[in-house]
Amino acid sequence: MQSIPADTAAALARSQAVFLPADPARTGEVAFVGEFGVGAAGPLTLLDPAPRTATATRLAVADAVPVLTRARRDPAADPSAAFWGAAVLLALHLVARGRVLPALSPTGADVWRAGPLDAADAARLRELADAMPARARAVPVADDLLPDAEALVRAFVDAVVDGMPRTAAAVKVAGGPLYAARPAHRAPKLRAWADEVSGGLDAGVRVSLRAEVPDGDYATGAFHVVVQAHSLADPAVVVDAARVWAGVDLGRTARVGITRSLRRASREWPPLARLLGQPVPDRLVIDDAEIDELMAAAPRLAAAGVDVHWPKELLGGLSARVAVGRPSGGLGAPVALDWRITVGGRALTAEELDRLADAHRPVVRLRDGWVLVDAETLRRARQRALAPVDGMAALGMALTGTVEVDGASVEVEPADWLADLRARIADPDAGSDVVAAPDGLAATLRDYQLRGLRWLVRMTSLGLGACLADDMGLGKTITLISLHLHRGSGPTLVVCPASLLGNWEREIRRFAPGVPVRRFHGSARELADEGFVLTTYGTLRADVDRLAGHTWDLVVADEAQHAKNPASATAKALRALKSTARVALTGTPVENNLTELWSILDWTTPGLLGGQAAFRARWAEPIEADRDPATARRFARLIAPFLLRRRKSDPGIAPELPPKTETDQPVSLTTEQAGLYTALVRETMAEIRGATGMARRGLVMKLLTGLKQICNHPAQYLKEGAGALAGRSGKLDLLDELVDTIRAEDGAVLVFTQYVVMARLIERRMRERGVPTGFLHGGTPVPRREELVAEFDRGGFGVFLLSLKAAGTGLNLTRADHVVHFDRWWNPAVEDQATDRAYRIGQTRPVQVHRLIAEGTLEDRIAALLAGKRDLAESVLSSGEAAFTELSDADLSALVELRGGA
Repeated sequence: MQSIPADTAAALARSQAVFLPADPARTGEVAFVGEFGVGAAGPLTLLDPAPRTATATRLAVADAVPVLTRARRDPAADPSAAFWGAAVLLALHLVARGRVLPALSPTGADVWRAGPLDAADAARLRELADAMPARARAVPVADDLLPDAEALVRAFVDAVVDGMPRTAAAVKVAGGPLYAARPAHRAPKLRAWADEVSGGLDAGVRVSLRAEVPDGDYATGAFHVVVQAHSLADPAVVVDAARVWAGVDLGRTARVGITRSLRRASREWPPLARLLGQPVPDRLVIDDAEIDELMAAAPRLAAAGVDVHWPKELLGGLSARVAVGRPSGGLGAPVALDWRITVGGRALTAEELDRLADAHRPVVRLRDGWVLVDAETLRRARQRALAPVDGMAALGMALTGTVEVDGASVEVEPADWLADLRARIADPDAGSDVVAAPDGLAATLRDYQLRGLRWLVRMTSLGLGACLADDMGLGKTITLISLHLHRGSGPTLVVCPASLLGNWEREIRRFAPGVPVRRFHGSARELADEGFVLTTYGTLRADVDRLAGHTWDLVVADEAQHAKNPASATAKALRALKSTARVALTGTPVENNLTELWSILDWTTPGLLGGQAAFRARWAEPIEADRDPATARRFARLIAPFLLRRRKSDPGIAPELPPKTETDQPVSLTTEQAGLYTALVRETMAEIRGATGMARRGLVMKLLTGLKQICNHPAQYLKEGAGALAGRSGKLDLLDELVDTIRAEDGAVLVFTQYVVMARLIERRMRERGVPTGFLHGGTPVPRREELVAEFDRGGFGVFLLSLKAAGTGLNLTRADHVVHFDRWWNPAVEDQATDRAYRIGQTRPVQVHRLIAEGTLEDRIAALLAGKRDLAESVLSSGEAAFTELSDADLSALVELRGGA
């Protein structure tokens, strides 16, 4: 697909658009009258209404789809383009619902077609055809004859559909790789198979099955399955197959369509194959076992375009829910589960359940009527008790409204205690709890901070953990200090990165004067039974036995993403700590995948999300891999009470914050950089093409790292410890200019890079130019970190070089009004955290963020990718550089090649 600039797409949308069918369908084109600098331009004969020749730009249907979609929403769009935009929407809806089938084109090429169409789909297609403006079909099929509108709409929908499912998943549907390839392949030997699969698409009929019992004898009578045919031309016409074979209705072509549909449906319910051996495939007598099979197969048959209709006189179907009882103790105690079966929305009595359990037919007499019963419901009626769960798992069921039973999702009916608990935690502002700022707090809490405190008090008082995931700079520290003062019942252990020890100690002494605060770090490892004890993740790992042997009222994990790997020593050490309550603090609860969120919440609230393997199967894979919106909504309901997330941009959160401007600063490579870049791509790609497995992945990572270093500065890539710096790197030259401008305006700047080596080169360059500079990285001792932060705050230097991993979180550096990302970190959430060192509560000046991007390089392409996934960073992100190791050679080459005369 070609990328069409926005201004060109707008111009195309406002021009006359005509669809030009082709064989196979996906090779069709949309002609836009005019010349636009994209696609192929040439003469086109039009009849609107008089014959004329015009210059038109032809785009492949796949390239035209985004243009036409835009036209549908553009009030200035040409009516013909807007019309085809509406047809695109119909095609996309069909694809989204799985209404696509493999078929063969008239010339024997592999194609996907829209179908099977239900009555509503067919009606929508006809409505579109009736609304087609003449300008949309102005290319004549003969001298003075325009194409049939309905046939043209159908051909266009098929053209859109044909190009979309050509992925690896198509192999499973079509039974081979043929229908996953984009190039056309002729396969005339598959004609019979394709005709069977596509059923009655061209016969104008749709088939359904009507189940009935002659004379209504449900006690002993056998069920009959009657084949019905529905006219696609007139959905009101429904006739039995017997009448079609008698030549009374729908015509002879309908027989072909019915037979093909039955053959296709027999793959979903094999008893239908018996009909295909009958002279007239109109009626099938089935036994009780086959009734149950038909009930189970009904959803699959419907997906294949064959609906099943049951007798209207049967009472509303039975449904089963899981009823959740009361725990025998606290939330950790077992909770009983059993099946609650209802008919017509009313629960069955014990006597009715016994009668249902004793039934030997799939129809049972209940409440003065007959009820159709499937085998699974019978089994549930006979085995009503389910294995008990603990209270936390029961709470999770109540929050999502469902539970997994034997791989199926079943609705839950919570007991009153559980419904009350769900209501209490689902809305942090519900209830009559009055929580004011605690005595001893030397500060005034903002409204949202008081709300956060109220939420934390409620959750921890109920014995539940919590994750406060506010944006950096919104005051998570003061909120936790307030929680400690409110609880007043024992010692609080704060585990944080080494760089934040000083900040925590200063904040506690400032906002809670008189509260004891000790460090458990380095040579000073002192525990206490009151106040705060501060330690680092490294010390926790090294001295876990001593810390785990102490009983804490509250344990706080600051920058909790340090424990995002559940198998890490850090996560295991956190789990070993004993406490009454647990709170996680993090501005990025998800950096790469949902397992990281599981690790955090499984520590704060063990048992809520189940085990890691079960969590991956039930939640992470459907959300991350399948992008299932229904599962994502249920998951959001589950975690919402336990994770409070506020952004600076939310209304009323931080209205006093000044504006923030983010700018991508493109820079050109120098001749030296371009030469190194091109040589590295050429040499390494040659090695990659001959490598496989881990060796190939290693080469890809080596290539990406080398290219990023070349984009930064040749001296970094060449590992030069000395030598000239100026004039060799577009980025460094631009940084010189930015620093000069910032200093002239009496500003201060934070410069982030993921490479310590590059930061040392920048430090040397600033020293050469006489620019006072500080440098903080992972190897900087804690006391020196604190000195650097204090010196920067005092104005001792105005350029602060920071290692992204070591200084991207926790620091308060609001003296800076500029932030420079010298090289890109491939995770927008991590970059945002780094920016928030300056853009946080306390900042009074507008903040300008500069992202330096080498033009024409992989940085340019990745910047475009990051711009598109910024919303995704809150839930599921790609795995960074590792994701690119799985690219094909061609895609990898397209990613890294140097473009645009850089």
